[in-house]
Amino acid sequence: MRISEKPARDSRNSTAAGPAGTLSGPASRKLPVPPRERRPALAALAVLLILGGALATTLLVLRSGDRVSAIRIIQQVGAGQAMTGGVMEEVQIADSGIAYVAWAHRRQVEAYFARVTLLPGTLLTEQMVVKASEELGPGKARVGLALKPGQMPLRLLRGHRVQVIHVPERSAEGETRVLAESALVDSVGTPGRSGSSGLVTVIVSSTASPDIAAYASSGEIALAELPGAH
Repeated sequence: MRISEKPARDSRNSTAAGPAGTLSGPASRKLPVPPRERRPALAALAVLLILGGALATTLLVLRSGDRVSAIRIIQQVGAGQAMTGGVMEEVQIADSGIAYVAWAHRRQVEAYFARVTLLPGTLLTEQMVVKASEELGPGKARVGLALKPGQMPLRLLRGHRVQVIHVPERSAEGETRVLAESALVDSVGTPGRSGSSGLVTVIVSSTASPDIAAYASSGEIALAELPGAH
């Protein structure tokens, strides 16, 4: 009689191998992965920061586009001179927070005087004007001069400071002398084709005005500009 014995099963293999040679025991089990921790507060903060930055940028852009109407000086105005309408123009500028005088107040400005010399291109502020002028106060006088070429500087403008000089004729006796050390030019006539018209009005001391007027009538007055005395 043939005796046949079935081979004994290896308990180790029976637990490690599964169908089709695949592992089916504990080795096939994956290690558990911890779930991701969600942080809604941080996410919300990030969104708020992004939105806040975008809003700030938008406000800056809009702010830079704000324009205000201001007064710009287009002709020199000497200290103490009246602020006439002809020396001002309207200009649109960015709203920088500086208290420039608005163009809407130009009529009120015409009742004021320059506190300091105002050069062309200056944006007007309230600190630059005063209600009363020391230059046109008591003890001052306006004197009109009709000068010939050579008796006044070229490009003389309203607001300039000049010396008023007595220049006697060659046949007359006397020496050249200064009648007014620093006279304010109040107006200058419109230049013609041949140059300046020679009509100039200066503000001088009332004690010097009679002599200046008398010498001017005889053509013995000359003006010397003082560039550094504005």
